[in-house]
Amino acid sequence: MTAADAGRLDKVLAGLCAGISRARFQSLIASGNVSVNGRTIVEARHPVKPGDEITARVPPAEEAEPEGEAMDLDIVHEDADVLVIDKPAGLVVHPGPGNWTGTLVNGIIAHCGDTLSGIGGIRRPGIVHRLDKETSGLLVIAKNDRAHASLSAQFAAHGRDGRLERAYDALVWGHPARRRGTIDEPIGRHPSNRQKMAVSRSPTARRAITHYEIGQFFPAGDAPGRVTRIRCRLETGRTHQIRVHMAHLGHPILGDAVYGSGFKASAGKLPQKAQSALAGLGRQALHASVLGFEHPTSGEIVSFASELPADFGKLLDALIAW
Repeated sequence: MTAADAGRLDKVLAGLCAGISRARFQSLIASGNVSVNGRTIVEARHPVKPGDEITARVPPAEEAEPEGEAMDLDIVHEDADVLVIDKPAGLVVHPGPGNWTGTLVNGIIAHCGDTLSGIGGIRRPGIVHRLDKETSGLLVIAKNDRAHASLSAQFAAHGRDGRLERAYDALVWGHPARRRGTIDEPIGRHPSNRQKMAVSRSPTARRAITHYEIGQFFPAGDAPGRVTRIRCRLETGRTHQIRVHMAHLGHPILGDAVYGSGFKASAGKLPQKAQSALAGLGRQALHASVLGFEHPTSGEIVSFASELPADFGKLLDALIAW
């Protein structure tokens, strides 16, 4: 290939090859797979002039470290670039301590096979966002470097550039004082429990913004101290963000044993059917119901919606009948 523009080698290569990310080219350069005018270059910042002859060797993608495992996946959409999954509660997204197998990544590797062209040179799905194990709903996964770069940029902007939309349905204890509001509070590790997150003023805490809007009160009316259905939209994407923010507001999510443990007694005030449905839910009543993004190839805004899963719907029906 011949450089048409001047600039850093990694940037020029990324401009010439839209299907490979700049980060991938940085790795290829560092490993000696790129030459300029016949000379191997190992510095990504190496200056390139118009007319320089650049040769890049892109090795085949290595096999993913996690092994593929056949599993039933609720596939909402799939094309050559992206895969949109409706994740059930109880399924861990990515392998990690205590969950090295049986994760969504294992299932995607088995499902996609050779259609994964490699993220950063590894044949693996590009995970650009996650859902907690016990949160259900929509996830998008990148199948190649180009899609991964595009989606990562969109999630980094968190919708502020108009390309990304994420909405979550939740049931919370009590009635928030305002019908709609914004929680702008930084989130960091809990000071005494490293397994939890918390609103924090620590220097390591990161800004977190959640917008919420009330949908329904249960029972119907504005009497305080019962249950509220809300819809949340994220402007940032911190770990456990909605769960932490709603608990901080004094309205933790129903079924959240981590951030709503102080509301266990409130379950006994629900109608019997709702109590049974909440016990059957066995998790936080939180569902990623809407996901929209700019498609990495077409540039079109695509949007997907997910109905509430059966366990969440059963609890909602019991509350509506209250």
